[in-house]
Formats: sequence, C-alpha cells, structure tokens
Amino acid sequence: MHRLFVALSLPEIVADALSTLQYGVDGARWRPEENFHLTLAFIGEADRHGFNAAVDALSAIDAPAFELRLSGVGVFGDKKPHALWAGAEPSPELLHLQVKVETALRRAGFNLEKRKFKPHVTLAYLKGVTQDSAERYAAQHGLFSCGPFPVEDFHLYSSQLGNKSSVYRIEASYALSSSR
Repeated sequence: MHRLFVALSLPEIVADALSTLQYGVDGARWRPEENFHLTLAFIGEADRHGFNAAVDALSAIDAPAFELRLSGVGVFGDKKPHALWAGAEPSPELLHLQVKVETALRRAGFNLEKRKFKPHVTLAYLKGVTQDSAERYAAQHGLFSCGPFPVEDFHLYSSQLGNKSSVYRIEASYALSSSR
C-alpha cells in the first residue's frame, strides 16, 4: 500500500525563507525543510493498481506553468489549533491546476475529500498549543511574503510515517506547459 498525495515542490530559496518562521511556539512540531510542499490533492492509501491509476490520470493533465507567491501565516483549528501554515496568494493558474488534478483523480475512481481548497504550506503541527499562542504567532508573521517563484511541474508523492516526521518521496513528476 502507498499513502499518496499530489503536490507542488518548493524551490530551496522558498523553503529557506519558510524555515526562518519556525520558532517561538512551545508545542509546535516544526516540519523539516525537505517536507515543505503545497498539496493539490490528498489521495490516501492506494494499492499497486491505485498507484498506477493515479500515475495514468495525472499524466493526462495539460496545464500552463505559472508563478506563485506565498503570503501570510495562519492557523488551522479555531479553539484547538492543530497546524500553522504559510498561505499562497490567490492565483487563477494554481486553482486551475488544482481543479484539473482533482477532476482527473475523481474520474480515475478516487474518493477525495470534499474540503474546500486552501493553498498552503504546513509549517508545524501543534499539540497542546493554546488558541492565543497560535493566533499571536500568526499575527506576528502575518506580513510574510516570498516570491514570486516559477511553478513548472507538479508531483505524485508517497508518504511513509516516521518516528519524528513523515518521509516523502516523489514517485512521478508532471511538467506544466511553457506557453502561458
């Protein structure tokens, strides 16, 4: 079984900028730089047949390359915060790609979450962090901005749970078209 998701990888300079935000919250499990990504769709557990179906579905996607900017910091979980994240500025091209990915996977038979797409990069998972502490952190870093940076491809990742953090591996990459 493979635990799969589709995401954008981030250039090293962007990951470095994000890592400068990772401090000052007791109870935060900060994500390692190599795990930074922007999820387009979470597939979940898939056997070899499902893995091949995902590879095939994603290979049929045709979407243009674009530029993306990260902007702002926020919290998931109101009364019980569970994650800190850096957001992506609104981007019609990003939304277009995400819809194409989700549509291709649904057509291939995957039952994806029906959650509204909120483009972000997870900075930390939280345990025992108060709402005040999480909101204070988000307010302190609310003016964070990074980019724009080019998005020229997207990836099918596998995830293995590890002791300290998950280990992500790119299983397949898909180029976006260069004509804008």
